[in-house]
Amino acid sequence: MVTFHLRLFIADTSGFGPISVLTMAPVYKLMYFPVKGIAEPIRFLLSYGNIEFEDHRFERENWPQIKPTTPFGQAPVLEFGGVKAYQSIAICRYLAKQVKLMGANDIEDLEIDAIIDTIADLRTKIAVYYKETDPTIKETRKKPLLEETIPYYMERIEAIAKKNNCHLAAGKLTWADVYFVASLDALNFLSGTNLIADCPSLQVMQDNVLNLPGIKEWVAKRPVTDV
Repeated sequence: MVTFHLRLFIADTSGFGPISVLTMAPVYKLMYFPVKGIAEPIRFLLSYGNIEFEDHRFERENWPQIKPTTPFGQAPVLEFGGVKAYQSIAICRYLAKQVKLMGANDIEDLEIDAIIDTIADLRTKIAVYYKETDPTIKETRKKPLLEETIPYYMERIEAIAKKNNCHLAAGKLTWADVYFVASLDALNFLSGTNLIADCPSLQVMQDNVLNLPGIKEWVAKRPVTDV
């Protein structure tokens, strides 16, 4: 179990006993909309490390009041020890260090960062299609997304996983695996397809991540949402 501790030293005024120590675990509070979205990788990493956290989900109608309290008017925000951490990937990278899911050296970390940024690029392209409000324009974007963009990315991501023994970097479990698997539900929903349907190595990776004890427990108890 990964924890940080606030240590309180209390002297024994009787003069006979030793100084006592009280250890208190920090409180992590994750603030995000009531969906998986880009906060789910954060929840996965916290759960993997058995780090207790408050999963604070606010309704969208409350966002105008909450937005000014965030560092840059964006969510998610992870609060702990007086810190308001923002930018989901930066938060994930920080947590990955705490739960020992980084690479063993700078080259492995470069591999991890590169595939994380690639996944983020794919998410952006899918989001452009999903968020389009004009039905005609959206329809014109559907075929290129499903028949060109997604296959282009997924063929290459699958090849990376196959080369790395069903992992996305360094040939071992890293936060890249956790990040991708945690993102899949939202990406599948937004694109209207199963991204890894034709990717056997990524399917194995998904099964492995979802069966990690802390993550398995989180998935079993988390709120049910599509995205």
